[in-house]
Amino acid sequence: MALPKRRFSRSRRDKRRLQQNLTAPTLTRCPGCGASITAHRVCSSCGSYRGRQVLPVETEEKKG
Repeated sequence: MALPKRRFSRSRRDKRRLQQNLTAPTLTRCPGCGASITAHRVCSSCGSYRGRQVLPVETEEKKG
């Protein structure tokens, strides 16, 4: 197995590690209901995507 001849400097090591960070997903507003959703996904609250109804919406009925 190959080994490096010299140590990597701190700056070279940190430059490599700089790219390994996590980013939060970008949130957008649903045009139908205004809920926060990730881009290019079906809205979980109203079931629409790009102005079309894709998923059926389940409504809660009051009992009693």
